[in-house]
Amino acid sequence: MPELPEVETVRRGLNQLTLNQEITGGDVLLDRTIAYPFSVGEFVDGIKTNAYPSGVGAAIATWHRRGKYLLAEFSPTSPSSSSSTGWLGVHLRMTGQLLWVHRDEPLHKHTRVRLFFGEQQELRFVDQRTFGKMWWVPPGVAVESIMTGLATLAADPFSPEFTVEYLASKLQNRRRPIKTALLDQSVVAGLGNIYADEALFKSGILPETLCIDLQLKQIERLRTAIIQVLETSIEAGGTTFSNFLSVKGVNGNYGGVAWVYNRAGEPCRVCGTPIMRIRLAGRSSHFCPQCQTGETR
Repeated sequence: MPELPEVETVRRGLNQLTLNQEITGGDVLLDRTIAYPFSVGEFVDGIKTNAYPSGVGAAIATWHRRGKYLLAEFSPTSPSSSSSTGWLGVHLRMTGQLLWVHRDEPLHKHTRVRLFFGEQQELRFVDQRTFGKMWWVPPGVAVESIMTGLATLAADPFSPEFTVEYLASKLQNRRRPIKTALLDQSVVAGLGNIYADEALFKSGILPETLCIDLQLKQIERLRTAIIQVLETSIEAGGTTFSNFLSVKGVNGNYGGVAWVYNRAGEPCRVCGTPIMRIRLAGRSSHFCPQCQTGETR
């Protein structure tokens, strides 16, 4: 947590609120939040005016998402300046939040980084467990060379590359449970515990089913289910079970309509059978023993 729908919800909110406004500075309250550069001073300098020649300011042109990573593409605020850009990378990890607030808003005790926009607004990175990270990638430097986790990401579920054939190539001939495989970011980018459970329910596959035992029709149903579940959750603003908030501080609503996740002992929404919970590779897995028979339909 957060997973793809939560990160996508944050990305859309950031694109609505933070673009084309000069960043005047920042404040790092927990040094280890900054993964690059290794100097906190260099990080702050990189995102504000003096990163560009002749006092030209820096602003965010757009926010991208790659898997569970957020990438802000910077551009100079002066139209006559160079078109070269830098990047701000963010990984929320377990409890990270990006909140758009007025400068006078009291600081949350878990605030780790503050980015100042103009004279009144700021973007705060709040992170209770302190696993989240931020990167400044200077102009002319390949993002993947600094944020090395990007290089190993699989295809995004919403990309043209995420075909049935692609998913089959990632799963077939692997002797590990399908639930464990779906959590691997080199198999599906952005998927995590919540939506892996939900997609397996929608596709009628038990979480313990070995990848090597899956037939092509099952993989086809699984691909469709992954996309459908993610789309539904994005429409609901993601899932909030503990820490997740949108950039405006709003909870996600998908948890109230989840098929199986976090519903152990409750009746299945389809057949009424109690939802079961087991542990696979140290993670909880929720499923319906009736609807997810593991058999080919």
